[in-house]
Amino acid sequence: MATTHHAQTGVLSDANASKREEIVALLTEAYWMEVETVTNYLANAANLDGIRAKEVAEDLDADVEEELGHARKFAARIKELYGTPPGSADFPSAQPFLQPQDDPTDVVSVIKGVIEAEAGAIAHYNRIIEATDGIDWATQDLVIEILRDEEGHLRTFERYLAEFS
Repeated sequence: MATTHHAQTGVLSDANASKREEIVALLTEAYWMEVETVTNYLANAANLDGIRAKEVAEDLDADVEEELGHARKFAARIKELYGTPPGSADFPSAQPFLQPQDDPTDVVSVIKGVIEAEAGAIAHYNRIIEATDGIDWATQDLVIEILRDEEGHLRTFERYLAEFS
């Protein structure tokens, strides 16, 4: 059965189909960023050993749940915008800086990788906020909420890095 568009205004209207497609593409990228972050946080949390490793690993484990929640929210919003959440066949790896290290005591590399991942998410989410302004308030509100979480993660790991400096 084909999807029928009933909205006359806003992002769901036929008149805004191209803008909606742009937003779905941005949300899809955000979804993949969260999924990849979950994978890398899981691996790094399991792999870390050494000074402060336990505390960093516990924070990564806690962040996994939050990041997975973000991915779920992005998938749901993609669907609401008449898109299809992507499956693993479309997975684009983009976090070489966050791969588990051969040396499990290299906590600083993990911390720097987390900072890079969170900073990248923050930049991307700001792009989504700008793209949705005036046309898709629901997506904008969702992304602002998630942005707040990412900024908190960034600050936590900046503090860890400061302790190692």
